[in-house]
Amino acid sequence: MRLGVNVPNFGPGTDPGVLRQWARTVEGLGYDLLMVSDHIAVTPDVAEQYPAPFYEPFTTLSWLAGVTGRIRLGTTVLIVPYRHPLLVARMAANLNQLSGGRLVLGVGVGWARQEFEALGVPFERRGALTDEHLRAMRDAWADDADYRAGRIPLWVGGNSDAGVRRAVRLGDAWHPLRLPLSRLRAAVARMKAVADELGRPVPELVPRIMLRLTETPITGDDRLAGEGTIEQVVDDLGQLRLLGAETVMLDPFAGDPDETLHPEVAWQALATVRAHLPTERP
Repeated sequence: MRLGVNVPNFGPGTDPGVLRQWARTVEGLGYDLLMVSDHIAVTPDVAEQYPAPFYEPFTTLSWLAGVTGRIRLGTTVLIVPYRHPLLVARMAANLNQLSGGRLVLGVGVGWARQEFEALGVPFERRGALTDEHLRAMRDAWADDADYRAGRIPLWVGGNSDAGVRRAVRLGDAWHPLRLPLSRLRAAVARMKAVADELGRPVPELVPRIMLRLTETPITGDDRLAGEGTIEQVVDDLGQLRLLGAETVMLDPFAGDPDETLHPEVAWQALATVRAHLPTERP
């Protein structure tokens, strides 16, 4: 199983030096993928959860590509309606080429109504716009020799039925975020049914799960995958592999922006996970 890390590119403790240290720490621990989030206008609804500074993902990943050598780089998730699809297609193709083919593009529809308004994008059309933009991006890439030489995996996020259908129709993988294992199992069965219905291949399962280690076990059906003792987390990863996940993203950000002032707590949790997993690589 390949493991990645969702790195906070926002918050009061985040600056270029911290981002560089995040990248070097995650790569040094042997993780396979580093991903960052996406917001452009830090409107009040965004700032409540992800306060400034918020580092734009394409420029951030371009810089991190230069301070890393092996680890893959990506977005979880790029909000597709915020940018012209031809701009996204060009930036993604260039970043993939400049990084030596290391880009993974996770995409989603977005949720911050005030940010949509600030950008002049109709919130009510975000699903339809996402579909239109993804098709336009794929068309642009189909005519781009650089893209064909180094294909960019397209992970479609969204926990809803619409997100599952979008992943089947337009993605290489489905990228659900922070769900209990019981809901993931049901959603994977739904994804297979949708793929059969549409006559499409079943996308890969590439979930992003919480990483929150506790001293005592967490019980209950609503426990998020990746939350609990290290033994529970290791078991969750095994269960996800049985579900077909060959790549899993770990998200050590629990929701308090002040966590970004103390990244060493997350780094220790990530080190603990690596220490409890086999070291051989696929």
